[in-house]
Amino acid sequence: MTTVDRTMPEPVVAPSSAQQEPFLVVEDLTVQFPTHDGLVQAVTDLSYAVELGETLGIVGESGSGKSVSSMAVLGLHDAKRSRLEGSIRVAGQEIIGASKSTLRRLRGNDVAMIFQDPLTALHPFFTVGNQIVEAYRLHNQVSKKAAWNRAIEMLDLVGIPEPQRRVNDYLHQFSGGMRQRAMIAMALVNNPKLLIADEPTTALDVTVQAQILDLVQTMQKEFGSAVIIITHDLGVIAELADDVLVMYAGRAVEHGPTKEVLTHPEMPYTWGLLGSVADVVSDTSKPLIPIPGTPPSLLNPPSGCPFHPRCTYQDHVEGSRCVSELPLLRPGPRGESHLKRCHIKDPETLYQEELKEEIMG
Repeated sequence: MTTVDRTMPEPVVAPSSAQQEPFLVVEDLTVQFPTHDGLVQAVTDLSYAVELGETLGIVGESGSGKSVSSMAVLGLHDAKRSRLEGSIRVAGQEIIGASKSTLRRLRGNDVAMIFQDPLTALHPFFTVGNQIVEAYRLHNQVSKKAAWNRAIEMLDLVGIPEPQRRVNDYLHQFSGGMRQRAMIAMALVNNPKLLIADEPTTALDVTVQAQILDLVQTMQKEFGSAVIIITHDLGVIAELADDVLVMYAGRAVEHGPTKEVLTHPEMPYTWGLLGSVADVVSDTSKPLIPIPGTPPSLLNPPSGCPFHPRCTYQDHVEGSRCVSELPLLRPGPRGESHLKRCHIKDPETLYQEELKEEIMG
């Protein structure tokens, strides 16, 4: 195996006041898209932070705002077609309102993204090697030969066999798993400090999924990067993430340490996600319990709690607060680190009662 250059790229200069904050800080992020039908409220008042070496899992159904929020971190939303409010800071550098030159310097260098579909994210008319070379030379003043060697090194690092030969291949000559590995190689070629993986295992075989997830973990340990995993798969979250952020209708509805959230969930939507996952280890006879209804339209989101039209626990809240009052995202009964957006006062007791009924019934 060839030796990989571990030299980290020059960081973006951060203000002195931002030296002590996490590498990525998202505060009160709102993303809206004006359309002919109205204003799409894709993300509303979203806040989170990620430290170097840590992994945040963002989970939720399609349309919950997971990918939109992460694309905002890379500054990928067209200012003419979107409205962004709040703050996104990468190494102290403000992303919202940043110049195009600043965003180009950040993308692929300090922050990189593994997109969901390599067939649409990578160019079919250029070799895989040429695309990795272009990404590397964009941020490094090196010769074409040095960049080509770097591309071979990266393909070798992500486990593509015969990298000296496959570097000359086109995307259609790669299998699904190898395409994903090639995209990871391209994302990591500049040793980014923040890696965003958007549904990195979609449409892959189970064994290939495990290989890709193991590769992401290995790369994180190798480079000490912060990682954001975007997925609808709670199994992936349980395996990779230190913290989990559950999103629904563009808002955070639960946020905390992964083990805490998955074993003691405090929001009915999280209960629904967990009830929709098959248990293939301890109880294969356990029935799946789908969440009733469908996600709301972001053109006309519901009043009060965004989940109330689908929630079956409104009778545990006094009056009509679920319909009329938006719950704040605040600490639940288990402590300051576990946040939930729900009016239910004692969610853990209610959740345990529901589990007992499922077992008995």
